Amino acid sequence: MQRPKNVIVSQSGGPTPVINNSLRGVVEACRDYPDIFGTVYAGFHGVEGILKEELLNLSAQSAEEITLLRTTPTAGSVGTCRYKLKSSQPEDFERVIDVLRAHNIGYLFYIGGNDSMDTANKISILARERGLELTAVGVPKTIDNDVGDSEFKLIDHTPGYGSVAKYWSVAVQNANEENAGSCPADPVLVLQAMGRKIGYIPAAARLADPNREMPLKIYMAESGLSLEEIAEDVNSLVEKRGRALVVVSEGLNVGDLGETKDNFGHTQFSASQITVAQKVVNYLNSVGLRARGAARGQVPGTDQRGNINTASVVDLEEAYCLGQKAVEIAASGSNGFMSTILRNPGPIYSVRYDKVPLELVANSERTFPENWLTKDKSDVTDDFVKYAKPLIGNDWVSVPLVDGIMRFARLKPIFADKKLAEYIPQGYRK
Repeated sequence: MQRPKNVIVSQSGGPTPVINNSLRGVVEACRDYPDIFGTVYAGFHGVEGILKEELLNLSAQSAEEITLLRTTPTAGSVGTCRYKLKSSQPEDFERVIDVLRAHNIGYLFYIGGNDSMDTANKISILARERGLELTAVGVPKTIDNDVGDSEFKLIDHTPGYGSVAKYWSVAVQNANEENAGSCPADPVLVLQAMGRKIGYIPAAARLADPNREMPLKIYMAESGLSLEEIAEDVNSLVEKRGRALVVVSEGLNVGDLGETKDNFGHTQFSASQITVAQKVVNYLNSVGLRARGAARGQVPGTDQRGNINTASVVDLEEAYCLGQKAVEIAASGSNGFMSTILRNPGPIYSVRYDKVPLELVANSERTFPENWLTKDKSDVTDDFVKYAKPLIGNDWVSVPLVDGIMRFARLKPIFADKKLAEYIPQGYRK
C-alpha cells in the first residue's frame, strides 16, 4: 500500500474576504483522507514560499485556529504574492520541482485567479516531464469575477466576488444617505470601485438599489464614455433630481493616471498618482455642475477585498466547498483540474460543484456581457441584478469577538526543516 504523500497549498494574487475559508476547506478535507494525504504545508506567501522553501506546517496547527480561518479575511494567515513563474526564468521552475521532491510533496493546491491557474498548470506539466508524481488542482478566487469564460460554462462566478458585491451594495446605500443629506452643498458624490478591465465590481452598486429609486449612475471600463459625455450625463441627472451618486470603475479610461504595474503586468490603480474618481471630480467641478455646490470623491482601497464584516455568507460557504471539492478531485486521482461552481437552472438559486481542466482556465479572462449594460452605457440591466443578487446573501457574517475586538486565526510559525540550499527567486536577482 502506497504511503500518504504530503501536500502544499498556496495562494497568489490579490486576496479576498473569503480566501481563507477555501484554505480551511482544503486543510479540513485532507484530514478526511489520512491514507492519501500526509502533512499539509502552506507555501508561505504563495509560490515565493515554495521557491524559498518556507513551508508552514498547517497540520501542526490547532483545530480551533484552522476553524477560525472561516472569518479571517484576506491572506494574512499564510500570505499571498504577485510573483509570476515565467518561461524566461527556468531556474525557478526547476527549484519548485526540487522543493516538492525534497519534501515528498504529491499534491499541490493553488488558490488564485487566472494567472494562478496558469502557474498550477505549468507546475503540473513540468512535474510530469521530470518524473515527479504530482497531482495539481486549482481552487478559484478573485474579486473581479473574471476567471473562466463569458458564457459561464466553465465557472458561474468566483469566490470573493459575492463579498465585494455585498460590500458595494452596503457602501452605496450608506453613500446615498450621505449624498441626500449634504446635497445642498455637495450635490454629486463620486465613488471609485476596483476593477481593472471588467466591470463586475462597479456593476454591483446597482444591488443597493434594484428598484432604481436612487439618482445613481455607474460607469464601468466597458462603458467607453468620455469625460465630456459623463459630465453631460451626470448634469442631466442633477437637473432632474438635484443630486447624483456616481460609481466609476478604476479601469475607466479617463486618460493618464501615472499608473504603476505589478509583477503580472497589471496596472496598480491604488498605487497610481491620481485616481479615476478624482479625475472625474476635478472635471465635473471644472466644467461646473447644474446645481449649487461641488462634486466630491470617495475612494475605498483594499478594504473592498478585506472587509469580513460585509462578507457574503453565500460566498463564505461556496469558498469552503470549492476547497473541499479540490481535495475530492485530487483524492480521486484527477490531475490538472480546477474545482468549479456551476449554477443550476431555474428561478431558485442553487449550485453544483465540478471540475474543469486547468488549461482551459489558465490565463483566461471573461468579459462582461454586453447585454447587461444599458443602452446609454451608464448602468446595468435587470439581467445582471438577477445574476448577482443571490451571491450577496441575506444575512450578516458573525465574527467572534474577544475583549471587543475581532478574533482572527493566529497560526503558529511552525515551518518544515529546510533540506536545500538557500535560493533567491530569479525575478529578484540584480
